[in-house]
Amino acid sequence: MRAAVYHGARDIRIETVAVPVPRNGEALIAVRRNGLCGTDATEWTHGPVMVPLAERHRASGHLGPMIPGHEFVGEVVEVRGDVPLRTGQVVAAGAGVWCGACDRCEQGRTNLCRSYYTLGLNAHGGLAEFVAAPARMLHPVPDGLALDHAGMAQPLAVGLHAARRAGVCDGDTVVVIGAGAIGTFVLAGLQHLYTANVTVIDLPGPKLERARKLGAAHTLSADDDVVTAVLQATGGWGADVVIEASGAPGQFANALAMVAAGGQVLAVGLPKQKPSVDLQAMTLREITVTSTVAHVCDEDLTPALEILAGGTLGDLLLDSVIPMDALVKSGLRRLAEGSVDGKVLVDPTARG
Repeated sequence: MRAAVYHGARDIRIETVAVPVPRNGEALIAVRRNGLCGTDATEWTHGPVMVPLAERHRASGHLGPMIPGHEFVGEVVEVRGDVPLRTGQVVAAGAGVWCGACDRCEQGRTNLCRSYYTLGLNAHGGLAEFVAAPARMLHPVPDGLALDHAGMAQPLAVGLHAARRAGVCDGDTVVVIGAGAIGTFVLAGLQHLYTANVTVIDLPGPKLERARKLGAAHTLSADDDVVTAVLQATGGWGADVVIEASGAPGQFANALAMVAAGGQVLAVGLPKQKPSVDLQAMTLREITVTSTVAHVCDEDLTPALEILAGGTLGDLLLDSVIPMDALVKSGLRRLAEGSVDGKVLVDPTARG
C-alpha cells in the first residue's frame, strides 16, 4: 500500500509499505479521509516531538520511521475477534489507545490511561491506504454524513472534551480566545452542551465571521484591548469562564486578567514559549486554572459525529481535500505557515 512515512523534520516520504495485519480485537480500515492538525505540522517542522523515532515508545512499542495521521475515517475491510463491527461499515477513529484496566481508565479518564498512546503520533496511523486500529476506538459514521465532514470527528471530540473540562454552567459568560480550528471545535462543543453567553476573540476576518455563524453571541478583535472590553461588558466583574485556545503570546495572561474572581480558566492552546503567570493576582482572586488533553472516546466521539451530521460545522470548517502526494505542499507547509483557517483533509485514494 501507499503511505506517508515520517523520517524526521521536513522529511515525509510517500512510500510503498506492507498492509498492516490486524490483531485480535482490531479492524483493518481502508482510509478514506485523514485530517491534518497543528500537531502534524509541528512534527514536520520541528520534530520529532511525540514520534518515537529514536527511542522506543513505552506503551506502543514503536521505534523508527512512522506513518502519521490521527484524524482518520474509513471503511472496515476486516475484523479480528469478537468485535461489534462489520465489513463495509464506515467508521471514525478516536486514535487514542487505552488499556481499560488501570486506575485512570476505571475513573473514566481513558485519555490519561497509564498505557495511553495515539495512532499517528506514537504508532502507525491513518496517512495511508490502510490502517489497523482497536475496534473499541472505532465508532460508526451516521448514514448520510459526508466523508469530508466525518473526517473532523476526532478533533471535534477533543473540542467537546475541552468544553466539558471548562466547568461551564448554563447562563455563564464565557470567552473563547482563538477561533482557529481547535477554538471553533471548542465553540461547537459549548453550543452543544450548554446555554451560555459566548464571546470569541481573534483577528478580524473569516474566523470571527464563522464564530458568529456557529452561535457566538459576541466577537472581539484581538487587535483591541480585549481585557478592557470584556471587563466593560461584564460590569467590571469579568467572565465566568475563559478558554485560551490560541497559544498566542500573551493570551494566557489576558485570560487570567479578564476572568472573574472565583472563575475558571481552561488552557487549550499550546504556546511555543512558556508563559509567565501572575500567581499573586490569581491566588488573591481564587481563580481555578484547568487544562485539557485529547478526549474520552466513549464519551465524546459519537456526540461529535452527531453534531457534524446535524449542522453546518463541516461546511464552515472544511478548507480542502488533497491527495497524499500533495501532503507537504498543500497541507503541512500551509499549516506551518499559518495560512489555513479550517481543516485540510487527505484522501489516500486520490492521486495527484
